[in-house]
Amino acid sequence: MKNSTPDRPIALIVGASRGLGVAVATEYLRLGYEVYGTVRSDAHTPLHDLREAGSDGLHIERVDVTSTGEIAALHDRLAAHLRGRAIDVLFVVAGVSLAPQDARAIDMSDADIVTTMLTNAIAPLRVIEGLDDLVGPDATIAVMSSGQGSIGRNETGGFEVYRASKAALNQLMRSYAARRGTDRPLLLMAPGWVQTDMGGNGAPLTVSESIPALVATVEHQRGIPGLRYVDRHGEPIPW
Repeated sequence: MKNSTPDRPIALIVGASRGLGVAVATEYLRLGYEVYGTVRSDAHTPLHDLREAGSDGLHIERVDVTSTGEIAALHDRLAAHLRGRAIDVLFVVAGVSLAPQDARAIDMSDADIVTTMLTNAIAPLRVIEGLDDLVGPDATIAVMSSGQGSIGRNETGGFEVYRASKAALNQLMRSYAARRGTDRPLLLMAPGWVQTDMGGNGAPLTVSESIPALVATVEHQRGIPGLRYVDRHGEPIPW
C-alpha cells in the first residue's frame, strides 16, 4: 500500500470493485480525494484497472462485508496506515440482487434470501459500526440504498426480496441515527436504475448520468447533520 497523503481528504468506498462502486471511487479521485476502495476477493477488477491506469491516491483493500472478522481486520489495517488521520467520507456501496424482477419472495431459496438481507441490510451497519473510530466526528456517512426501498412508492411490485432488503437497510439506518444521536451527515442514496451488471442493459440511466450527480449531492450535504433518504439530485424520497 502506498503512503497516504496528509493534505488530501480521505474517502473510503466499501464495495468499489466494479459498477457503481468503481464509478464512485473514480469521482472522488477526480475531486482530489485520497481514496481507499475495497474489493471482495483477490480477483482482478475494474478498480485494479483504474489503479493501473495511473490514478494517484488510490489504495485497494480486500474485505467481505458479510464477515465480521474481515471487517475487524480491515479496521486494523486502515488504522495502521492512516496513523491518526480520520476518514472524511465513508460510502458503503456493496450490495447484491440475486433474482429477476418478477421473482416472488416465496420462490427464492433460503440461502439467496439470507445473502441478500445480510449483504444489503445488515452488513452496511456492521461496516459503519466497525469502522466508527476511524471516521471523523463531522465526516459524512453514505450508504447506497435504492428508490425501491421506499415502502410508500411501491405501487408496482417486483424485485421483492431486493426491495425488502433496501427497506430494511433504511429502517436500520433510522434506528442507528436515533440510537447514536450523531451530528454527522447520514445519507441513504438512491442512484436510480443504472446500467450495470446488477441493473442490466435495459436500465434507463448510464453510470455517467447517475454517479457524478450522486457524489455531488453527497458533497453538498457535508456538514449538515442528520439522516436523509434522497435521490441522486438530493430530492427527498418517501420512506
